[in-house]
Amino acid sequence: MIQNDWDDVLKIVFESEGFKKFYHLVEEEYKTKTIFPPQDYVFNALKLTPYKEVKVVIVGQDPYHGEGEAHGLSFSVQKGIKLPPSLKNIYKELESDLGILPYEEGDLTKWAKQGVLMLNAVLTVVKDTPASHRNLGWERLTDYIIRVLNEKEEPVVFILWGNFAKEKKVLITNPQHLVLTSAHPSPFSANYGFFGSKPFSKTNEFLEKNGLEPIDWNLRNK
Repeated sequence: MIQNDWDDVLKIVFESEGFKKFYHLVEEEYKTKTIFPPQDYVFNALKLTPYKEVKVVIVGQDPYHGEGEAHGLSFSVQKGIKLPPSLKNIYKELESDLGILPYEEGDLTKWAKQGVLMLNAVLTVVKDTPASHRNLGWERLTDYIIRVLNEKEEPVVFILWGNFAKEKKVLITNPQHLVLTSAHPSPFSANYGFFGSKPFSKTNEFLEKNGLEPIDWNLRNK
């Protein structure tokens, strides 16, 4: 399904009757409604960031629900799409934290390819209907993903923005990992603890301290 080591890691979930039944419902939704992201992109985060390469996890809620935006990575939009307000604020914090000027594009694939798992808690959404697939069944899979990442021997940074993401903190019990929490980058909450939280520099300091390559957060660098 994923075509990398996630297939073995998640085999117990993918082969369970409960997941098969749930995923059949999702496939039926794609036939009868406009669902985002496009079906080929549903597992994009896992495809771009194999289990063995995960160094950082950024947890989002569910995909963007506007036309052409979502492509399976939390907070990321496809090339040529107007930047969503939350992503604009992420770029502002990146500039404040590391001096990296905001990028005009919102495709965060470069981060994913460096070991940043851009994981939404819910992987699909009905067009123009936020949270429409919440509690449908995706959370069983994504909670399991957090649990197996918690079991990794290599240190991992978990970045939890907003109350929805912070709910996942109870799944992260391994003391060798770093958990960074703050308000959500949404315009409604960014001023209440997201701005000034310095997640990017804190992440790289932790990775370097543990002998791991830091993330090049600058999307302009090829």
